[in-house]
Formats: sequence, structure tokens, C-alpha cells
Amino acid sequence: MIAAVTLFFIITLSALITRIAAIALAHTGLSTQSARFQARSAYTGAGFTTSESEKIMQHPVRRKIIYTLMLIGNAGIVTAMSSLILTFVLPDSLTSKLYGLLIVLAGLAVLWWAIRSAWVDRGLSKIINKMLKRYTEINVQDYAAVLHLQDNYHISELRVEEDSWLANKTLIELELRKEGITVLGIDRDGEDYLGSPSGASKILPDDVITVYGKAEVFKNLYNRNRDLSGEMQHKEYVKKEAERKKEQAEKDKVKAD
Repeated sequence: MIAAVTLFFIITLSALITRIAAIALAHTGLSTQSARFQARSAYTGAGFTTSESEKIMQHPVRRKIIYTLMLIGNAGIVTAMSSLILTFVLPDSLTSKLYGLLIVLAGLAVLWWAIRSAWVDRGLSKIINKMLKRYTEINVQDYAAVLHLQDNYHISELRVEEDSWLANKTLIELELRKEGITVLGIDRDGEDYLGSPSGASKILPDDVITVYGKAEVFKNLYNRNRDLSGEMQHKEYVKKEAERKKEQAEKDKVKAD
């Protein structure tokens, strides 16, 4: 029974550690989903090789977080396997094994609820944020709040294909601002990252652009081809954005009066 409790404790501690690491990585500028993926990959030693992994290794704070996770993860996995063996292999009686299984299953059910609970997530995030701000030198900044990542607003990355409507055009020619989309940066192989590009900046095939705006516009933009239909879709979303701004201006006028 002690081994079963120890196993549940190790699993809970592992989940907490990866959650802390994910929040810390998110504070360095990674998206929440990317931060969680990288934290779990490092803790379990999965070793996924992606462009995000390269960016993490080039960032001193992210590299330190991942390095710490890898060290803790090795110890945690070994301890969990040892507790698993003590729980189900060594006990002679069936009753002891069933008690151990019941404790593990009940503990995992509680842990699963806690992971899925928005209330627990908010409370845990606040506590972790305070700890990170007090005991570390990480710049604790809520990027989701700063960029207002709600009401269907998102930040996304898009790799530009050869036949994309975006390819071989400057930002002035694309007029993405009129669709409610802002290009935050351009990542091009063999060149330094271009943040806050000017209107004269050209989008080339294989560029990875970071964009901010409405998710529904992103979906259309990703699938927009370099033909007449692409131009028609662009005009359609420009019109929608103009109507949205006009409606917002009328609301602001009513509030001012």
C-alpha cells in the first residue's frame, strides 16, 4: 500500500513539475500548447526534434528550464517504475495487489480531474506565477493577456507555400491590415529573424510568418490560392473588417454620448 501511495505521489509530482515548467516556458514567449508539449517531451525524454526545439536551445532561459526538466524526469521515471514494481509484482497476496490497484486508479482519477479542471488550472497558475516571480529571474509576463488572446483572437505561425496567395508580395501589396491581420515577424532560412517588418518587406516561399488576428481569417488565409478566387476572398474579408470597425465606431460614439 505504501508503494502504491508513493507511485501516486510521484505521478502527481511529475504532473506538477511539468505544469510549472510549461508556465515558465510560456513566460519566455512560447505559446501555451507549445510550452506544454516541450515540457512533457523533455520530462519524459521523448526527444522530439522540431524547429521549436532549436529555438529553445538558442534561448538561455528556455535551455535551463529544459535541462532541469531532463534531470528531474530521469529520476522521476526511475522512481515511478520502482514503485510500480513494488506495488504489483512483489506483494504475494491478491488483496494487497487489488488495494494497490485501487489506490492508483483512484489517485489517477483525481489527478485527471485536476488536470482537466479550469478552476484548478487558474488557481495553480496564479500560485506558480507568484513563485516564479519571487524566486526566479524569469520575466513573468502574461502574454495572453497583453495580446488579448481571447474573443477568437490568436497568434499563429504560417509557412508560405509556393502557390500561396501570400508568396512574392510585399506587406503593402497584401493589405493584411485591412483584413484585421498584423504580421509580427518573418522567419527566413539563412537570415536573421525580422521582427515588426515594414510595409516594403516581401513574403517569399518557405518563409514562416508570425501573424496576429482573428482565427477565422487565419483559416481562410492558410488555404488561399494565388488566383482570382484568392483575390475575391481577400476583398470579402476586407469588407467584413471594414464593417466590423464601422460597427465598433458607432458603439464607441454611443458610449461617448
